[in-house]
Amino acid sequence: MSQLPDILVAAVALIRDRRMLMVTARGRDVVYLPGGKLDAGESPADAAAREAREEVSIELVPGSVRELFTVVTQAHGEPDGRQVRMVVFAADSLDEPQPSAEVSEVHWVTTADLHRCPPAGSEVLRRLAELDLVD
Repeated sequence: MSQLPDILVAAVALIRDRRMLMVTARGRDVVYLPGGKLDAGESPADAAAREAREEVSIELVPGSVRELFTVVTQAHGEPDGRQVRMVVFAADSLDEPQPSAEVSEVHWVTTADLHRCPPAGSEVLRRLAELDLVD
């Protein structure tokens, strides 16, 4: 059996008042970080900024984007063993996030919302709590 390649994605952990921004896609019940797959030739940081613009209509403050960590875990909705490799960036934005494109709602979450997250989102929330960035 061949090993499926990891799904490489970049995501933005926008944190305000000890809560992290997550979104729901149209017709889905799970919450996830704004982000997505990298386009050809795109850096993870550029992908994170593009996805933030596309999904929640925010511009990231230049110079505020910094890589936090990478989460590798079972990919949500994929066959067992298919891993997602999510590079997570902290960033600031002066904009108020608004749902756009495939996003239906934005949510400010804490670890109390872990039950709503797929594996990668749960791991990000846990790590941010360990870093004392979210409740």
